[in-house]
This record gives sequence, C-alpha cells and structure tokens, in this order.
Amino acid sequence: MKKITGVFVLLFALASATVYGETKIEFNTKDLKGKQVTDSIFAENELTMINVWGTFCAPCIKEMPDLAKLNKANKSKGVRVIGIPIDVVGRGGSIQSREKRNADAIIDATKADYTHLVPSKEMLSGFLYGIQAVPATIFVDSSGNQIGDIYFGARSQKDWQKIIDSILADNK
Repeated sequence: MKKITGVFVLLFALASATVYGETKIEFNTKDLKGKQVTDSIFAENELTMINVWGTFCAPCIKEMPDLAKLNKANKSKGVRVIGIPIDVVGRGGSIQSREKRNADAIIDATKADYTHLVPSKEMLSGFLYGIQAVPATIFVDSSGNQIGDIYFGARSQKDWQKIIDSILADNK
C-alpha cells in the first residue's frame, strides 16, 4: 500500500511539474490577419495572457469584451492579451474557412481587437495539447515560460485584473 501511495505521489509531482511553472511555450504561426507571429512576441511584454476560445463557446464570446478592456488597461504595465480561436483549424492543420469567418465576425462584434493567433500544428501538439475545455487561459512571462496554472472558465474583467495584479506582484 505504501508503494502504491508513493507511486501516486510521484506521478502527481511529475504532472504538477509539467503544468505549473517551467513549461516553455514556443511556436511559429500566423495571426488571423495572415501576419507571421513567433514566440518572440512574449519578449515585448512582462506578461502575456493567452486566452484559448472557440466560436461555439458562449462563455468565451461573453468574456471577450472584458479581455479587450484588460488589454488596453494593462498596456502600460507591460501586459498583453492574445486570443487563440481553437476551432479555426481542422485535424490536418488547415484553416477552416467557415470557422475563420465566424471568428472574425465574433472579434468584430465583441470589439476584441487584440491579437488572435491561428493554432499551428506545433501549438496543438505542444502547449495546447492538454486543453480539453474552453475558455482556457495561460499566463506567460517575457521569456515564454508558463506562469502558474491553466485557468479554465470565463471570468469578469475585475476577476482577471486581480489575477493579473497578483501575478505581476509575485514576479517582481
């Protein structure tokens, strides 16, 4: 029984190490406008908030205006919001025209004028691999390292601001 407990503790510790803390986020993709974007985008800010969303997800769409406000309100603090509409690519990695049009329409309607990235194959097999629900939010430092947990579920602008302020305070 002690051996089984020890194995579970070890597995939990290993799982925690991969999710919390030192996960390096690397990618080379395009934004929804067709501009090439790499993980070097993280170096432009102290903190990047990556929000993974879906065109089918009402809570995702509902929080997008708040994310746009957060992006503007925190620019002077070195904080940036990036969106990733998870369903704009198919299984083979090609852009799905209908979903991209839907994503563009949602972005316009919600005034979510921050950068939105097309999820590349390397993103889908890398840091996005374990995400099974949206919205999901990941915070990344200027070196591209994931900070803390993956947050699942939508939150208000006020709640996200508290999380952002806490992360900034903890990482000074």
